[in-house]
Amino acid sequence: MTVFSVRVRGRLLFPAMRAFHETWFWVAVTTTGLVGLWGLVLAIAKRAAPRPFVYARAVAFGAMAIQVGAGLILYGRGWRAPNDFHLFYGLVIAFTFAFAYIYRIQLERRPELAYGLLLLFIMGLGLRAWANVY
Repeated sequence: MTVFSVRVRGRLLFPAMRAFHETWFWVAVTTTGLVGLWGLVLAIAKRAAPRPFVYARAVAFGAMAIQVGAGLILYGRGWRAPNDFHLFYGLVIAFTFAFAYIYRIQLERRPELAYGLLLLFIMGLGLRAWANVY
């Protein structure tokens, strides 16, 4: 039984969604970290973001959005993490997405640096959420 296993009257609650949330975490954190590092390398090399970086950025944001969405579904169905900070960091990621959308025009001035740092920040929040499960 994993950390996310919850039993009510001997029945395991929503194991498929919980397993997806546990597994997809690695996809979300890895993609945000790699694309964030790619953005920083582009910024340090003073190179413009190529088209594949723009697509990879969208994939990284999408991967983490799916992770946060799965967590919200679990929360809505009654699952609660043992530590409230797990939920807190998930909500901070959601608010970070909102602020990134609001300030997207300013982020486009130096997109390699801005999105690289933003994705690394989101990766760090994801790691903090994971660290607060136990």
